[in-house]
Amino acid sequence: MLPAMATALQPQAERLSAQERQRYQRHLTLTEIGTTGQLKLRGARVLIVGAGGLGSPAALYLAAAGCGTIGLVDCDRVELSNLQRQLLFETSDVGAPKATAGAARLQAINPDIRIHGHALELDADNVRILVADYDLVLDGSDRLSTRYLVNDACVILRRPLVTAAIHRFEGQVMTCLPGHSACYRCAFPQLPDGAVGSCAQAGVLGVLPGVLGTLQATEAIKLITGIGDPLAGRLLTYDALELRFSEFQVPRRADCAVCGDHPVITAATFATACATAPGDSMTHDPTPAALRRLSAADLHALLQAASAPQLVDVREPVEFAAGHLAGSVNIPLAQLPRRLGEVDAQRQPVFICRVGGRSMAACGIALQAGIASPGNLEGGMLAWAAQIDPSLQVL
Repeated sequence: MLPAMATALQPQAERLSAQERQRYQRHLTLTEIGTTGQLKLRGARVLIVGAGGLGSPAALYLAAAGCGTIGLVDCDRVELSNLQRQLLFETSDVGAPKATAGAARLQAINPDIRIHGHALELDADNVRILVADYDLVLDGSDRLSTRYLVNDACVILRRPLVTAAIHRFEGQVMTCLPGHSACYRCAFPQLPDGAVGSCAQAGVLGVLPGVLGTLQATEAIKLITGIGDPLAGRLLTYDALELRFSEFQVPRRADCAVCGDHPVITAATFATACATAPGDSMTHDPTPAALRRLSAADLHALLQAASAPQLVDVREPVEFAAGHLAGSVNIPLAQLPRRLGEVDAQRQPVFICRVGGRSMAACGIALQAGIASPGNLEGGMLAWAAQIDPSLQVL
């Protein structure tokens, strides 16, 4: 728990009303929260970036928990296809601005808190002004460039950030405490927009963002009340198909563009740096033109050719040891930026993981490093085992 966070969120009043005590009675029963913690929740100001699959459950639970001020940022309108996972909205909301419809729903859940709907698109000109007005930020955006933008603003303004992402059946969440732990750029330093397919493009299990969004809300409540151990310096991943959580240590990078020893993204250079920094592509193309998406059958055919591609397995060593494709080299995703010299750019490498999420991120790193036409095994090792080699063990 950051001392700065604890002092920034002192209770704004000394007592809870009788109605508040009744509403939050289950929190008050918890000795770790109690009246003091609930008053801190009432005094907290939390900004939620993205009112989609991740932002929906996070916002619902923070509103129900009595978070005093919630800001909801989203420039989109509700679409029918959103309702499969974005439980903040109803069918009658289709066509309405998400920020407006979401704010109304949250206010109905808890009339005693303040909800601000920000129907705008974040950019380098407005993100710091908005973030500065809040104590804590939750990022559930679906564009990599927005994640970098929010991360950089939080680092510069010293605002704690809880960031999460989803892909098909996998999700990840991480807490960034500026000045105390790694930031998002430390974990993913060189990913371009489109390196990871959107929900519309890749699909997503409807309940998946619910799991990750509630984890974000959990982290927020912990940070606000000062309880528990936050996910600072740790990346938590979730695999819905196997119902398995994994954790990876993420150290702060000395060469990080925003929180490193010699940052190029600072308060003075923010607007210019964000326009050119890795990951902030201005294109809206969901797939980089040089990226090859390969099915298991596609890769199987390539491996029969005389000039077979290099296979780079970015899973963790224990996963790799359980079963892997013959001839593949194991470079865990977190190590890839510093081990790019082991990737043979002349052989058009194909990156592999369990279901395709980590390997897609690896393709983004490869593209930024100048490696042409990296390939991603769509569906990962699970797809290979299902379609090509059922005897292969996949952890």
